[in-house]
Amino acid sequence: MTATDLPPALARYVQFWNTEPPEVQTRLGTEVFTADVEYHAVPGVLTGAPALVDFRTQFVGHVGPATFRPRHEADHHHDRIRLAWEIVLEDGTSFAEGTDTIVVAPDGKIRSVTSFLDRAPEGFDADGHHAGAGERR
Repeated sequence: MTATDLPPALARYVQFWNTEPPEVQTRLGTEVFTADVEYHAVPGVLTGAPALVDFRTQFVGHVGPATFRPRHEADHHHDRIRLAWEIVLEDGTSFAEGTDTIVVAPDGKIRSVTSFLDRAPEGFDADGHHAGAGERR
């Protein structure tokens, strides 16, 4: 993997989180992620692109339309990308900010994501929402 392979992986990742409807997002997910992609976030560990599609569908169902966008240019080395992001609601309100550490497979697909909340949504209880060690969804 070369540094030139990383920006396309990142662009596809951002596109995935901003794609609707779920059927189109599912199709894109097969291009963006490995079949066994793992997504580690405060709410839990998700495995496979279908779980990520479901996660986004539930999120949008709860808060309404939202845009996932980089806060600044991502850092990367070898097969790792560090992306600082923000989720902005339809009315322009900033919902949350975080940082994702993304691991890219040799074929250019994303094989894992670890997502940290830098600024949690108002009222979000991080301790009450994460799965215990070893739990998966």
